[in-house]
Amino acid sequence: MDSGSCNYRCFRDDGDEGGLVEIIREYKDGLIFYLNSIVGNIHTAEELAEDTFVLLGTKKPRDKGKGPFKTWLYTIGRNIAIDNLRRNRARREVSDAEYLSIAADEESLEESYLIEERKITVHKALNNLKTEYRQVLWLMYFEELSAKETAVIMKKSVHSIETLVYRARKSLKLALEKEGFIYEKL
Repeated sequence: MDSGSCNYRCFRDDGDEGGLVEIIREYKDGLIFYLNSIVGNIHTAEELAEDTFVLLGTKKPRDKGKGPFKTWLYTIGRNIAIDNLRRNRARREVSDAEYLSIAADEESLEESYLIEERKITVHKALNNLKTEYRQVLWLMYFEELSAKETAVIMKKSVHSIETLVYRARKSLKLALEKEGFIYEKL
């Protein structure tokens, strides 16, 4: 009879907690690595090994004595791991509609990221423009004011604002081209 069997019998029959502690100390690492080979995730393997020892400690199953204790323990661990894989496989199955939704969400997220990157690039380029150009572009395009409203705020004529917008857009376009920015409607 090997030490694992002796320790387990002492724990199961006599209530000696030290027997279970010795089993955990002796077999924990090997069981975790074995379970990792089944589930492919070391953290999950650690949890499954813990579940195996909890099963031994709470249910106290009988070892049939047909082989070494380690074989019996690893068999229990393997069965727990397979049950875990079955439960997770059922959870992981995703319908085609859900998959398409997830893919669309990813594309939407990527598109949002690119839009934000473009905004950052435009804002940086705006900050490098003349103050007057920056003001007129901000009022016209970000605040969506009319040329007349912008003229009142900047104390200029509508014609001056239109000319200023034309020059500011041209200057912004050149600044963005230097940055390698691809623009659609500037």
